[in-house]
Amino acid sequence: MTAALEAKSLARDYSVSRGAFRPPATVKALAGVSFSLEAGRTLAVVGESGSGKSTLARLLTLIEAPTAGALMIDGEDVAHASGPTRRRLRREIQMVFQNPYGSLNPRQTIGKALEEPLLVNTAMRAGERREAALAIMAKVGLRPEYYHRYPHMFSGGQRQRIAIARALVLRPKILVLDEPVSALDVSIRAQVLNLLAGLKDEFGLAYVFVSHDLSVVRHIADEVMVVYLGHAVETGSRDAIFDAPQHPYTRALLSATPVADPTAKRERILLTGEPPSPIAPPPGCPFNPRCPLAFNRCRVEKPPVERKHGREVACWAVAP
Repeated sequence: MTAALEAKSLARDYSVSRGAFRPPATVKALAGVSFSLEAGRTLAVVGESGSGKSTLARLLTLIEAPTAGALMIDGEDVAHASGPTRRRLRREIQMVFQNPYGSLNPRQTIGKALEEPLLVNTAMRAGERREAALAIMAKVGLRPEYYHRYPHMFSGGQRQRIAIARALVLRPKILVLDEPVSALDVSIRAQVLNLLAGLKDEFGLAYVFVSHDLSVVRHIADEVMVVYLGHAVETGSRDAIFDAPQHPYTRALLSATPVADPTAKRERILLTGEPPSPIAPPPGCPFNPRCPLAFNRCRVEKPPVERKHGREVACWAVAP
């Protein structure tokens, strides 16, 4: 079966000015990430701030072009697609942003915001666009009378439902969700997560769920990819990652996640130092300056991504 979304060694560099008399520096925001995602599945992308999660989201939604690598949507290479094919592929993958209010035009009614993607991308008439907007509002739990209201008249949870509706109005096959519930209260967060789960089943969607909240990831993900300094250091099923993490960075992330059971005994792994600068990444393994298991080889030779213990791991310290 053809994967809904496939990334092959995706990389993204940025040129950064360092002043009038110095050459620009290159920031390696993403350094060769690969994965495959099928319809009806959720891939969670986790890591610290600055690890490259949001950069990956922008590449997947075609907001930016990769510096290197290939991106396949429904088996078609985006980089080599014709103009009409590329426009069609843009409709297949949509994004839900972290801040729903910031992604909505405050001067535009909710109805007009939902109709706008249809106006730009389809030949629907005004009546058909209105019907489609009302239909998708019902799917996400919004009342018809909200159609003529403005974004400031809604709560944070309602705004995120509006953002989800706008992403779904073109009936895409893939949603990229960039921290979609981090700005919401806990009770509202659960409602939105349950809504996303129901929509995925109903429409057969594939989700790329970008998050730093591992408790949310455990609830919604099928597979997890852990990124550090632009590299995918461990990728596997949710249960494999949470029950038996292999990479030392994954272990540290999971050890910092709070659990509801006060009697549970957990090892707290504290990482020393700050993440290295993406302008001047360390030689060898990108995690070696902070890794408690690092040895000489880690400091000079970058580990390849290999299949170990039922998941993909890039670490010399993890035995086959």
